[in-house]
Amino acid sequence: MKFLKFLLVGIVFGIILVKSEAVSWYRIYEMFRFESFHMYGIIGTAITTGIILLLITKKFKFKNIEGGLMKVPDKEKGLTRYIVGGTLFGLGWALSGACPGPMYILVGTGVFTMLIVILAAILGTYVYGVLKDKLPH
Repeated sequence: MKFLKFLLVGIVFGIILVKSEAVSWYRIYEMFRFESFHMYGIIGTAITTGIILLLITKKFKFKNIEGGLMKVPDKEKGLTRYIVGGTLFGLGWALSGACPGPMYILVGTGVFTMLIVILAAILGTYVYGVLKDKLPH
């Protein structure tokens, strides 16, 4: 029962993404062809909301579940890792028509072929974990 609030937030988030058409393959296709601002507006709103919430969290010194101050760890420097990783992520997004969050939402809406994409994403994550020490970071 202690995770019920997270389940409810996830359900509401899924409904919002479906209603805003953010999980629509056609909207994603339009975005990658630069034919529509719709998805860029949604992504921009999410980034802006995240920045504002992080600033509020820092200003009011919110605490995490364990009682410690919430803190965003610093990222390691390096341009290549972000370009390669972002390109691979973008290719997967373009080929499957969904990024990780919407993959589960699409299964919830009845698009069961998305289970293949989820399995491929899990396999890709596993392969990365196995090869991580051998890759340039």
